[in-house]
Amino acid sequence: MHPTPSSRALRVLIAGAACAVLAALPACSGTGSTHHNDEALGSEAPARPQPPKRQQGASVLPGMPPVLDPQDAYAADRPGRLSPVVKDFPSRVYVPNTNSNTVTVIDPKTYKVVETVPVGRQPQHVVPSWDLRTLWVNNDLGNSLTPIDPRTGKAGKPVDVHDPYNLYFTPDGKYAVVMASKDRQLVFRDAHTMKTVKAVPVTCGGVNHADFSMDGRYFIVSCEFSGELLKVDTARMEVVGRQKLDVHGAMPQDVKMSPDGKRFYIADMVADGLWILDGDTFAKPAFLHTGKGAHGLYVSRDSRQMYVSNRGEGTISVFDFTKGKLTAKWRLPQGGSPDMGGVSADGTVLWLSGRYNAEVYAIDTRTGKQIARIKVGSGPHGLAVYPQPGRYSLGHTGIFR
Repeated sequence: MHPTPSSRALRVLIAGAACAVLAALPACSGTGSTHHNDEALGSEAPARPQPPKRQQGASVLPGMPPVLDPQDAYAADRPGRLSPVVKDFPSRVYVPNTNSNTVTVIDPKTYKVVETVPVGRQPQHVVPSWDLRTLWVNNDLGNSLTPIDPRTGKAGKPVDVHDPYNLYFTPDGKYAVVMASKDRQLVFRDAHTMKTVKAVPVTCGGVNHADFSMDGRYFIVSCEFSGELLKVDTARMEVVGRQKLDVHGAMPQDVKMSPDGKRFYIADMVADGLWILDGDTFAKPAFLHTGKGAHGLYVSRDSRQMYVSNRGEGTISVFDFTKGKLTAKWRLPQGGSPDMGGVSADGTVLWLSGRYNAEVYAIDTRTGKQIARIKVGSGPHGLAVYPQPGRYSLGHTGIFR
């Protein structure tokens, strides 16, 4: 969402608050300094007790596809492993421009814009449907969803949905979950007709992003305006946990589960890093600094790494799941505002929107070098790379399992 002005005093306060929670965190050793450029490189996530190994299969959400690998939630997302549903779809990058009320369509082979599609007012994200057949454009202020046929790239008739800031799908494919930020609701809707099934009021401000547990029985939601996290029971459609993050002005953004399902990572645009949460216990999370304005989270095709877009400083941090630490930081030439996006089907390119620069970045995941910088409309946000590998979509800009 909107950037928060930064100052030396604010950063010192944030760093101090984070260190008070996790005094042992290596990145906190320089609390009094405002020089954060590369200090997190090599920083390790705090050690956490290992819970008993999960028994997946029998306890998953009824109707959910079976877990392929209990140690890797992203096992279906390997390079080129496209579902038969999408294997003939043309490869495209769909960029919603919030200020232009359009979706820019890019051919990733040529890095050229091939079409501009008019949509509703303030499109925020382009979201693949659970069954992979439709891309839904979230027209937040237009109170509608515009369907795009990924086979043809053509937009269909908008569907009336109030306040669709973001959109997710339950792992059983039954419901869409609308993040109705201004309405302060999580709205469960029929995944195909978008008719309301249950509207769940929330007391936090700015429901925003989410991800589901390995077994699909709960999901974690970020509340960006009140600095809170929610835990929601999927089957009961009820909030079962709520906690306030221990940084003044915390602004949690994207949420992503670790491959083994034991942790959730939540980017925080004000705390400038990642909250590391045990979703099962929902205990207070640990914290790891990545960079100014940490915003989007994307898992590599081999499930070993996660790319963190630091929107406030024009960088991407690389977190290694197997090592439990940051291993690299990539800088965009001439800076930028890397926001939301996704990884190419073959895993070699990370695509990110430049939220405040009216551009899109293509980054080589092997070297961290910028491949292309493409001009698009004003306010590009929840960019979707499509198609991608996976059996089904949990929503957002593409969470595939």
